[in-house]
Amino acid sequence: MVLPPGKTALRAGRALAKSWAVIATPLRPILVFVASWVVLSRLAFAGGGDLRHTAPLDSPEHRKYAPDRRVDLSHVALDLTPDFLRRTIGGQATLTFQPIGAPLRELKLDAVELVVTNVSASEPIAAWQVTDRQVIVTFAQAQPPGRQVQVTLGYHAQPTQGIYFRTPEMGYRPGDTHLFSQGEEIEARHWYPCLDAPNLKFTSEITCHVPAGMTVLSNGKLVAATPEAQGRLVAVHWAQDQPQTSYLVALVAGYFKGLQAQYHQVPLSFYTPPSEFAEATNSFRDTADIMGFYEQEIGVPYPWAKYAQVCVNDFVAGGMENTSLTVLTDRTLFPEATENIRSSQGLVAHEMAHQWFGDLVTCKDWSEIWLNEGFATYYAHLYDEHKNGHDAFLYGMYNDARGIFQQPNDLRSIVYREYDQPSEQFSYLAYPKGGWVLQMLRAQLGADLYRQCIRTYLDRHRYGNVVTEDLNQVIEALSGRSFDQFFDQWVYHAHYPELEVGYSWDEPAHLARLEVKQTQALSERVLLFNFPLPVRFQTRTGAVDRIIRVKEKQEEFFFALPEAPTQVRLDPELSVLAKIRFQPPPPMLARQLADTGDVMGRLLAVAALAERRDQEAVGRLRSRLNEDPFYGVRLEAAKALRTIHTDEALEALLTSTVQPDARVRREVWEALRGFYRASVLAAARPALKSERNPDILAQLILTLGAYPQTETRETLLKYLDSTSFRNVLADAAIGAMRAEDDPAFIAPLLATLQRNETAFTSSGFAQGLHCLAWLAHDQDNREAVREFLVRQVNSKKEAVQLAAIRALGELGDPRAIPVVETFTGLAADRPERQAAEKALVSLREAKKPAAEWNELRGEVLDLEKTTRELRQQLEAVKQQVRAAGTRGRATKRPPRLTTPRAGE
Repeated sequence: MVLPPGKTALRAGRALAKSWAVIATPLRPILVFVASWVVLSRLAFAGGGDLRHTAPLDSPEHRKYAPDRRVDLSHVALDLTPDFLRRTIGGQATLTFQPIGAPLRELKLDAVELVVTNVSASEPIAAWQVTDRQVIVTFAQAQPPGRQVQVTLGYHAQPTQGIYFRTPEMGYRPGDTHLFSQGEEIEARHWYPCLDAPNLKFTSEITCHVPAGMTVLSNGKLVAATPEAQGRLVAVHWAQDQPQTSYLVALVAGYFKGLQAQYHQVPLSFYTPPSEFAEATNSFRDTADIMGFYEQEIGVPYPWAKYAQVCVNDFVAGGMENTSLTVLTDRTLFPEATENIRSSQGLVAHEMAHQWFGDLVTCKDWSEIWLNEGFATYYAHLYDEHKNGHDAFLYGMYNDARGIFQQPNDLRSIVYREYDQPSEQFSYLAYPKGGWVLQMLRAQLGADLYRQCIRTYLDRHRYGNVVTEDLNQVIEALSGRSFDQFFDQWVYHAHYPELEVGYSWDEPAHLARLEVKQTQALSERVLLFNFPLPVRFQTRTGAVDRIIRVKEKQEEFFFALPEAPTQVRLDPELSVLAKIRFQPPPPMLARQLADTGDVMGRLLAVAALAERRDQEAVGRLRSRLNEDPFYGVRLEAAKALRTIHTDEALEALLTSTVQPDARVRREVWEALRGFYRASVLAAARPALKSERNPDILAQLILTLGAYPQTETRETLLKYLDSTSFRNVLADAAIGAMRAEDDPAFIAPLLATLQRNETAFTSSGFAQGLHCLAWLAHDQDNREAVREFLVRQVNSKKEAVQLAAIRALGELGDPRAIPVVETFTGLAADRPERQAAEKALVSLREAKKPAAEWNELRGEVLDLEKTTRELRQQLEAVKQQVRAAGTRGRATKRPPRLTTPRAGE
C-alpha cells in the first residue's frame, strides 16, 4: 500500500505524509518519505521510530502476535447489493472452513458495525450473537477437525470504513458515482464478516448487483454479468481461485471508463471515473513494461488471472495492491502539459510489485510488514533503474537514505511488536528502510545469487505467509553464509551506523590511511554494527577498489597505493545504509564534483558546497546547475544555492531559469521563492506569461504571495477564477493570497468557493476554507465567513468537513463555539472530534480578550465611582474650611478621606 503525501492520517491511520512510492505529484518519480509518508494521528507514520505506546509492560497487549488459526478458512462467497443513494450495502456472506487441531464449538468472526439479520449453517446451530466487534456462532455440537462446515450470514451496513461511497449527494461529480473497498490494515471487518488477519488465506467470489451501465471490478476472473429486474440491474460475478488474505478482497463498482491491453496472456486494464478518462493513458503506459521487467528480474511469472488498475476519488491512500485489482488515487492522473514533473511510474511499479510481495507471499502478522512494503519500495527503484538508468536508481536510494536519517527518535526496529495499532507499522521502517535492507543483501550476495534467493523464497512460500526468518533461511541455504548477524542488526534492532571518517596520505610509505569511528549512541536497541564498506581510491591510472570490514567502535585501515589518490570515495555504489561524515580535501572535492562518471560523488560534493558561502562554491554550483548531465544533480545544485542565500547565489539562480528539464526548471523557481528581492518578482512576471507547464505556473503564482502590490493582486484574482487541471492554478492563487494576508481577498475568495466548489479537489477546497479563515480572523465583521464555514461542517467529504471545523478555530469567532461543540460528543478516536477539540481551544482563547475587556471595563466603572465619591468628600471638606474661615474661629479636624475597599 502507498500512503498519500501531505495528508493527515485517515481511517486506521492511512495518511502519508508523503509516500515512499509516488503519486503523480510535482515531485520526482520515486520520493523520499517526508514523514508526514506522516506522523500523523492514528497515522501510518505515527511515531515512526518512537517507542511510546499505550499498552503497559504488564498488559497482554504489550506485544502483538499473529492470532491462532482455529480454523482453515478455505472459501468466502459474498453476494452484495449497494444502495448508492443511502450509501449502504446489504446481502450475505458464506464462509467455508474446517476446524484445525481441536473440536470447534464457537466460530468467532470479526464484524464491526454490521447489522446481522440471520445466520444459518450446514451443521446445526445452537445460537448466535453479535457484539460490538464480533459475530459469534455457537454450534449445537463441537465440530471435529477436518470437517467442512459452511456458515451463511445475512447482513447490511452503512460503513464508515471498509467501503467508501463517492456520490453526487456527497459533492462529487454527477456521472462519476462509485464505491470502493479498502481492507488494509483491518477494515475488511467493516464490510463483510471475516477472520481479519493476514495469516489466513482463502479463495473467494463476489457477486454484486448494480444499476445497468455500471462497472463492477473484483479479484480474479469475471465469471458472468447477468441482467436482472427487467434490465434495470446487472449481477456481476467475479471469482478468485487462488488463495488470498482478508484485507486483499476487493470490490469497486460504479461509472467508469477503461483502457484494455495485454501482456503475453495476462489481460491488463486501467479505469477512471468518466470525467477523468482523458488522462488515463499517461498513467497506464508503463504497466506492461513493468510487468515484463518484474517477471524477468524476480524470475516468477505474474501469479494472477489479470491485472486491473482503477482510479477512484479521494482514495484513503496512494494505492492498494488487492490481488489482481489495484485501487489508485485519482491524484496519480496527470496531463501531458506537466512534461516530466508528474509521473505514475513509481506508484504503478510499487503496487504491481506487491502482486508478488504481499499478495503471492504475505507477511504473517503486521510486525513483519516490511516483507510487503520494503520489497515493493525496492523493486520500484529497480524498475526506475531499468527504465531511467543507474544514476536514477542511485538518486532514489540516496533520497530514501536521507529521509531515514532525518527521522527523530529512531529507536524502533523494523520487526517490532510493541505497537498499539497495525497502522503504526506502516512507516519509514517498513518502506525505505525495508528497501535498503534488500539493497544491502543484493550488494553482499551479488545480483545473480540475490535473484536466485528471491525466486526460491517466492516459490517455497507461494500463496502462503512469511516471516523474516523464512527469507534468512533461503539466503543461508543458497549462499552457504550466515546472515543471522545481518538480520539481527538491521531488522531486529534499530537505527544504522553513524560514521566519522578521517583520511591522510603517507607519501614516503605510499600508504592511504582511513580512521573510522562508529558514533551512534549504543543501547539494547542500537548495536555496534558489523558490515562491509567499499572504498574507492581514484588515481591518475584508474580506480582501486577495496572492501573493509567495519566492526569496532574506532579502527584504522591502511592501503598501499602506487600514488596519492586524486579522490577517495566511501561506498560509491550505495551498498550500506550508513550516515557518513567525511570531508575530502578541497582539491579532491573539486575533482569529485567534476567526475561525470560518478553521480553519487557529484551529489555529495554539491551537499558539501551547500555548507559554504564563498563565491567559488556558488560558481561551481552554478556550473552544475546548468551543465550536469543528470537532472538530480541539477536539482540539488538549485537547492544548495537557495541554502547559501547570498546575492551571488541569487544571481546564479536568476540566470538559470531556462532549463529544458521541467523538473529542474520548477526547482529553480522553488529556490527563488526563498529570496525576497525585487529582482525575483521582476523575473517571475514575464515567466508567468511565457510558461506553459501548469506545475511551474503554480510555482510562479506562489512566488507572487511575497509581493503585495496592485498588479500582483490583479494577477492572483485572475488565476483564482481560471480553469486548469485539478484546479492547480486556482489552488496556487489561494496559497499566495494566504501569504499576502490581505483582507481584500476575502470577498472574491468567498464568492469563488461558493460558486465553483465542484471545480476544486477536496484538498484544494479544504485549502480554500483555511485561507478564508486566515484572511478574516482579524476582521471585526466575520459573519459571512463564519456562516459559510458552518455550512461546510456537515460536508460528506471528510477532508472538507475536517477543514471546515479546523477553519472555524482559525477564524477565532467565539460565536462558532456552539457549532463546534456538537462534535465533541463523538467517539474519542473520531477525526471530527479531534479537530473540534483543537478548534475549541483556539475559539476559547479568542473569547478571552472579550471577557478580559468586560472585566477591565467594570474596573474602570468602579474607579470612576470611587473618584466621584472622593470628589464629593473633597468638596465637603472645602465647604467646611470656607465656613470656618467666615466665622474666624477654629474648626473641627476635617474628616479623613477614605477609599472604598474592593467590593464595597
